[in-house]
Amino acid sequence: MSAGVRAGYKQTEVGVIPEDWRLDTVQQFIDEGFIVGHLDGNHGELYPRSDEFKSHGVSYIGANDFANGTVAFNRCKFLAPERAGKFRKGVAKDGDVLFAHNATVGPVAMLRTTEPFVILSTTATYFRCDLDKLNNLYLNAALQSQHFVSQYQAVMAQSTRFQVPITTQRKLSLVLPPLPEQRAIAAALGDVDALLGGLDRLIAKKRDLKQAAMQQLLTGQTRLPGFNGEWEAVEFGDIATIRNTKVISLSTPAGTQCVELESIGQASGRLLGSFDASGSSSKYSFKKGDVLFGRLRAYLRKYWLAQFDGVCSTEIWPLIPCDERLYGGFLHLLIQTNGFIDAAAVSYGTHMPRSDWSILGKFAVQLPSLPEQTAIATLLSDMDTE
Repeated sequence: MSAGVRAGYKQTEVGVIPEDWRLDTVQQFIDEGFIVGHLDGNHGELYPRSDEFKSHGVSYIGANDFANGTVAFNRCKFLAPERAGKFRKGVAKDGDVLFAHNATVGPVAMLRTTEPFVILSTTATYFRCDLDKLNNLYLNAALQSQHFVSQYQAVMAQSTRFQVPITTQRKLSLVLPPLPEQRAIAAALGDVDALLGGLDRLIAKKRDLKQAAMQQLLTGQTRLPGFNGEWEAVEFGDIATIRNTKVISLSTPAGTQCVELESIGQASGRLLGSFDASGSSSKYSFKKGDVLFGRLRAYLRKYWLAQFDGVCSTEIWPLIPCDERLYGGFLHLLIQTNGFIDAAAVSYGTHMPRSDWSILGKFAVQLPSLPEQTAIATLLSDMDTE
């Protein structure tokens, strides 16, 4: 026993763990029969052609079909049973743990199906457990642990290829307690998942209520107490404009943060991250309080109310009020409405179509008074915070 490690525990490369827990490679657990199947969908010459996919049949699952820890069968492809029967690799079954290893790396899904088998694409690997040695729910959690994630991220950092091949996966290590403890841990995590699922459903319900309230309030169908009078009909371009200030990386101060389209959550208004702007190409500058709006037709529901000064991709418009009649928080709400999105979708360009300001600027807006705008924005912001 190492100095400083209390009785019943041992020091390992991942830290102190109980003495009866193991730290071994995936390959070792395969050799000892804990993992009885570990194959990906690298089908070689058997890879299906696009014309072989059907509207129903045997599910053909890729990493993009993983959703919330399971498989979204409603969006996967299908193969005719006789065609699916030709595969010898990537044939997954109920109870297998699926790992996305190519292009999209990291998502894990527990396969639950009443079908005899499904077929995996080249982007997914299955782990099949001997349930008398390795609990599949525990393995599902272990593949998402910081220990496992940090290992495959370190592998990818040393390569230009965004993948973790099956041979590399087998070199990665897992921490494994005895079977009764595996089951207890899996059950506890399952209880937490159920609680989080309930919270997610509650949040989704509140989001729906907010969307309904936004629709009512932004169209004047419902008025807040204390407000009356007609709303003013204006064109969007009369009250808002693009902060059309372009900068290059050499002119940005050290530490300036850059926001790209992938930095903004889809339809959530959340910033997922940013990076140092040094070395980046021409960008728009934005200020705290600007409304960033993704102008590519595929990303029209990417929006963010800026919380700091920075720069952003030129595929993002930093929108600002150009008229004292418009409150910035109300502008943030306007760009989320279906009418605005529909107007923004009238695009130009065949490659990555983007919004046309000459059209969007003529979008008709019903504008309440500034105090009513502020009250509406405050109420909806409070609902969003909740």
